[in-house]
Amino acid sequence: MFTHFSVAGCSLELLRTGERGIVIFCKTQDETILKKLISMGIVTGTHITLKQYFSTLIINIENIDFVLDLESVRAIYIRIIDNYIN
Repeated sequence: MFTHFSVAGCSLELLRTGERGIVIFCKTQDETILKKLISMGIVTGTHITLKQYFSTLIINIENIDFVLDLESVRAIYIRIIDNYIN
């Protein structure tokens, strides 16, 4: 028998439009990407909402929208806190 399960943490790349999460870590070998994320305020504990996925990925942090490239998105891991879908 199967039991209900949910994904509590994942790459930001797997979020759906309207979902929110908290950054649990950023993992990349590229120092430039890491510095860019930190300068945008994307650090452990940051609340992120995915506003748009296609054609450009747009996230919202504290009422400020940011456009991210795919490499940066893949470096961010979050814990989902709200599964609200627009």
